[in-house]
Amino acid sequence: MKWFLVLWAGPILLLGSWYGLSYNDVSFGIFMLTRQAHDLVFQVYSQVLGIPADDIPPLVARAIAVDSLVVFAIIAFRRRKKIAAWWRARQASSEALVKEESLSRAP
Repeated sequence: MKWFLVLWAGPILLLGSWYGLSYNDVSFGIFMLTRQAHDLVFQVYSQVLGIPADDIPPLVARAIAVDSLVVFAIIAFRRRKKIAAWWRARQASSEALVKEESLSRAP
């Protein structure tokens, strides 16, 4: 499961870092991190996909969000017994707390 999360988060972190650095032209002397390279990459993707370059970043963000939901659903499914036990313990403790602080003993 650890490798599953690493292989999911690694590319997202790499893409997000590249996008943020190149969008703000923080290049550290590396061409791939310049705004010129940023615009070139999105022009190429725009021509390949046949859509405007301005539409690509929201599509990528939406794809990352959907992928993240799928990954977290898989994790929740694999740990459903632990989650259910945690939920039952939480509900039991909150019910005990409500019983202790009942206002029925008020004068």
